[in-house]
Amino acid sequence: MIRSLRLRLMLAAMTLAVLFMLALLPAMQGAFSLALQESIEQRLASDVTTLISAARVENNRLKMPTQLPDERFNLADARLLGYIYDRDGRLVWRSKATREENINYTPRYDGQGNQFARIRENDGQEFFVYDVEIQLLGGQNAAFSIVTLQPVRDYEVTLQGLRDNLYLGFGAALLVLLALLWIGLTWGLRALRRLSQELDEIESGARDSLSTEHPRELLRLTGSLNRLLYSEREQRSRYRDSLDDLAHSLKTPLAVLQGVSEDMARRPADRDQAWVLQSQIERMSQQIGYQLQRASLRKSGLVRHQVPLRPVLQSLCDTLDKVYRDKRVDVGFDLPEHCQVPIEQGALLEMLGNLLENAYRLCLGQVRVSVHQTLGGMELCVEDDGPGVPPDQRARILQRGERLDRQHPGQGIGLAVVKDIIESYGATLTLGDSELGGAAFRIHFPVV
Repeated sequence: MIRSLRLRLMLAAMTLAVLFMLALLPAMQGAFSLALQESIEQRLASDVTTLISAARVENNRLKMPTQLPDERFNLADARLLGYIYDRDGRLVWRSKATREENINYTPRYDGQGNQFARIRENDGQEFFVYDVEIQLLGGQNAAFSIVTLQPVRDYEVTLQGLRDNLYLGFGAALLVLLALLWIGLTWGLRALRRLSQELDEIESGARDSLSTEHPRELLRLTGSLNRLLYSEREQRSRYRDSLDDLAHSLKTPLAVLQGVSEDMARRPADRDQAWVLQSQIERMSQQIGYQLQRASLRKSGLVRHQVPLRPVLQSLCDTLDKVYRDKRVDVGFDLPEHCQVPIEQGALLEMLGNLLENAYRLCLGQVRVSVHQTLGGMELCVEDDGPGVPPDQRARILQRGERLDRQHPGQGIGLAVVKDIIESYGATLTLGDSELGGAAFRIHFPVV
């Protein structure tokens, strides 16, 4: 499939131009052929007139001068052939050039006066013939048929030369036309290039909307895009306001829970549970702050950090070990020393928290987190030994609200949030099979 619009238009224009020229070429050849035949007829008629003016009848016998006014009749190597036949069809005179020709022509005497025709001899030669019936001085015995001929091969040579010139001229015209079309398309598509530049400026935050300085044909498109941008900003504003309201409404419950956890921490028997409760409250506060920051920016990836990975993983796994303490999950780390991830800490907690919680919930007893350097950047992989994800379901579970696990409660938004965070940082998420037997979530961070 051709993805270039300019190339598509060029191919379409070239196809139409070639088809037009192929249709025009036979028409021009036919028109030139008719014009050339008319020219030959007129010339032969003029030659007949020359013979008639020179002819004399004495005693009912035709007399022709030795030297005719037209020198071509007097030359043996000329291509002008002239014959005169009497009423009975007998040849009574012939030009000098006909001595080398053996033309078997019989006048018709059909009363039409003159006739232009094309004849073929037994040897394959073809001639144009102009035949005039005329009576010299009156009387039946003074009736003659005056004939001039021209070989068809001269006509065919001329026509072939024209055909070659037409092919050459049409080819040159096609090349010039294609060059002009390319220049015209380049100039015409500048409007789309300018529209693309404005969209890039909107994405980078340098522009709020598309300008109206575009061709009339694009104004409807730019108007639709501006309305879409306005709607997106309004939706983002409502989203930010909703998060503000949510954060404000959670302050009091979190403060109450924080007080309860502090009271629990004073009792030795509840100290472990209090530590878990406090860590979760702290994580909730961090996530609320992160979501507020995300909503206030155009995209979460605008804030970039280099966050140490191991402490974040250790904290999340310690919490999940307590949540899934009855399962006894063995978590393995395959990380380079001093491994850091190019992502904001709140986003990293949200992303890994969802991936690890999903792995803990579905695994049989083993989870592995690994980081490997690649030619294009860094790859973070979260694997488990669970049932895995069928290939035909991998794209679906990354969509918001879609779940494969119906045995545990949930809304099916965790992986969608992960995908959103990853894409906001210009990274990519792929889902495949793990060597452990379950699913493998691979996150590729490009070189920054």
